[in-house]
Amino acid sequence: MIPYRILKCPAIVLCVLTAFLILTPGVLLAQEIVLGRFSAGDLSGWEPKSFEGETRYRLVKLRGGETVLEAVSNAAASGLVLKRKIDLTKTPILIWRWRIERPVDPPDELSKEGDDFAARVYFLAPGAGWLSFPDSVVYVWASGQPVGSAWPNPYTKKAHMVAVDSGAGLAGQWRTHRRNMREDFRRYFGRDITGITHIAIMTDTDNSKLSARGWYGDIRVAPAGPEDKTR
Repeated sequence: MIPYRILKCPAIVLCVLTAFLILTPGVLLAQEIVLGRFSAGDLSGWEPKSFEGETRYRLVKLRGGETVLEAVSNAAASGLVLKRKIDLTKTPILIWRWRIERPVDPPDELSKEGDDFAARVYFLAPGAGWLSFPDSVVYVWASGQPVGSAWPNPYTKKAHMVAVDSGAGLAGQWRTHRRNMREDFRRYFGRDITGITHIAIMTDTDNSKLSARGWYGDIRVAPAGPEDKTR
């Protein structure tokens, strides 16, 4: 309890309240939320979703001791999905790290036959209308499409692909990305949303019948910062 004599001093009260707000998470300022705690060896909440065969997902330790999620696909397509409502008015920024062994290099990744990627991270939002399926923005490590390019998924208009890495030049290196999900969804689907329902990852090679290996670091969401204003 704050003593009465302190409460009578406006300056002291202001200092006390300021300290309280800073030290108490979630009081006024939105806080970063870790969704994928792979470095802690935690996969709780991440459920497998198979489309064709099974990509193998397992927690592994790197030489430096860090734990990450490894994905190995051989002519298969399955992912891990986390069901979690995220308020995009508070934490619209999706942040993740990934690394690949090499790109899948399919014949044409804009086609159904080439819709394979060594690494994908994507989010799902409610579709427009009561009976609509969810819409999703899918961030990929492309093989041939340049960084910054985007295209509708060849299987469904409910998903839009975005190349945030591309080619073999940076294969083997860890890459960190942060994307404004709310702005990206508005850009590719033409409507504003205030929340999402799922986050997912997938390494897949079912269409090309090739193989791929990728690694995923922790995944989190955060409030927009100064670096996000220029996107």
